[in-house]
Amino acid sequence: MEAPATGERKTFLLVVEDDENISTAISEYFSRAGYSVRTAEDGVAGVEAALQDHPDAIVLDLMLPKMDGLAVCKEIRQKAPYIPILMLTAKDDVVDKVLGLEMGADDYITKPFSLRELEARIKSVLRRVRTGGGSEGSSEEAPIVRGKLRIDPSKREVMVGDRQVELTPKEFDLLRLFASNPGRVFPRKYLLEKIWDYSYEGYDRTIDSHINRLRAKIEENPENPQMVLTVWGIGYKFSDEP
Repeated sequence: MEAPATGERKTFLLVVEDDENISTAISEYFSRAGYSVRTAEDGVAGVEAALQDHPDAIVLDLMLPKMDGLAVCKEIRQKAPYIPILMLTAKDDVVDKVLGLEMGADDYITKPFSLRELEARIKSVLRRVRTGGGSEGSSEEAPIVRGKLRIDPSKREVMVGDRQVELTPKEFDLLRLFASNPGRVFPRKYLLEKIWDYSYEGYDRTIDSHINRLRAKIEENPENPQMVLTVWGIGYKFSDEP
């Protein structure tokens, strides 16, 4: 386990889990690894903690009292879209995983899991957020400008005209990939492997859900998009028109 260097701010992890044994195990493990950890035992408390404390990442159980994990994820995504979320599910069920990803979770892990694997997943999610989607040198990458759209990879900021747009980590990674390659068609399978690191069948609609939410945030008319275009039967592309 790698602890932060002396003087470096600790990574702040919020764990929303109602099973005391699991919550305690995660909290103790990551505290020893040098993280700052806060726990919440139900969905309502989890939302409050996320919006009040702004953690670097959230470990979110799917099955929670008062408010389930999907509802928690949806509310956090609406109010604090930039926080990476890793969802825990007790069911090895594609439906649960797809629903979690559609709601905006950045990754998932199925119980039972090893704490070392959980740590690796969290580090991977944080690394993608901090390095602009995992590409080397992205911290020094020049802004991407496409008409009214301006993307700053180093700050992970998006502007449409004078309006700043708040995107989730996955929405940002998708838009950055599209805008960096105008005119290139990206099949859904490629996007799953590139952005989510998944290659399983049944996840196509996860891409569609994220594209719909992305369009709602950046397009003047999401029903008639001018930037992120559908290539029927294949996937999506960014307009190559000036």
